[in-house]
Amino acid sequence: MLDLTRAPAAARRSRASVDKRHKNHASAQAGQVTGVANPLRTQQPTAPVTSPGRLRTATQLVDLATARLRAVLTRAALPALRISLGLVFLGFGVLKFFPGLSPAEAIVQRTLDTLSFGLVGPSAALLLTAVMETFIGLTLLTGRLLRVGLLVLAGAFVGIMSPLVLFFGDLFPAGGPTLLAQYVLKDVVLVAAAIAVAAAALGARLADSSR
Repeated sequence: MLDLTRAPAAARRSRASVDKRHKNHASAQAGQVTGVANPLRTQQPTAPVTSPGRLRTATQLVDLATARLRAVLTRAALPALRISLGLVFLGFGVLKFFPGLSPAEAIVQRTLDTLSFGLVGPSAALLLTAVMETFIGLTLLTGRLLRVGLLVLAGAFVGIMSPLVLFFGDLFPAGGPTLLAQYVLKDVVLVAAAIAVAAAALGARLADSSR
């Protein structure tokens, strides 16, 4: 037999459950529309936002540091080049005062013998080159008599680079450039450095192109 007394109670519980689900659904929809936080929805983490003011400050600091570094390099570039070139020539010259120490001794003697048509002997050629290169190095290092030193340097470069013409076949055999040829070719860098130093000695200045 059916228990008629329990039917109304079961119906009431069923309606209450349906009403509760309807209320939850309506609450979720209301949260989406109004923007109110809905505890039933999982919130997504948001990425941190960098302040534009901080970015501008960091950029300004980098620009300031770059400008100061550029100013320091502009002031120091030519003096550093002059001093380093002076050290190179002073070292070359001092070595030639001691026969057998300079790796360029043989090529120096042969070059001056050829250029002087045999009038300058090996010992005199080595001593002359030693004095000349030492004088050039001292003028570059100290800045005294700099223009005179640069004139002597210009003459020295004629002798330094002349083996490329006088002894081309010996320096560049069929197998490629010899070690001596490479030793002479590296002096192209010294020529370029000397040109920059000479320009500064004649009044040229390294300009900051960013201004």
